[in-house]
Amino acid sequence: MTKARFQFGKSDTSPEARRVQCELYRRMSPARKFQLLFDMYEMGRQLAMTGLRMRHPQASEQEIWRLWARQHLGEELFEEVYGVSAREPQA
Repeated sequence: MTKARFQFGKSDTSPEARRVQCELYRRMSPARKFQLLFDMYEMGRQLAMTGLRMRHPQASEQEIWRLWARQHLGEELFEEVYGVSAREPQA
């Protein structure tokens, strides 16, 4: 029986390094994997917020958050959850 193999896109990681990385992930507890996932999500959110601040330097933190939420949730879900905001900075 062969193990399922995941195919990754182009990578600068050597096959040996990827093998070691996969082995480390296999040995991690579910709690540690979840923590890594949460940390990566948070880093992505912070990067997105930074990009929004750069594009909207006059926006308040609340406006930045709303822009992020709209981008993250999509227009339809955002409006369903938060309603339409008339005072958001324009892209």
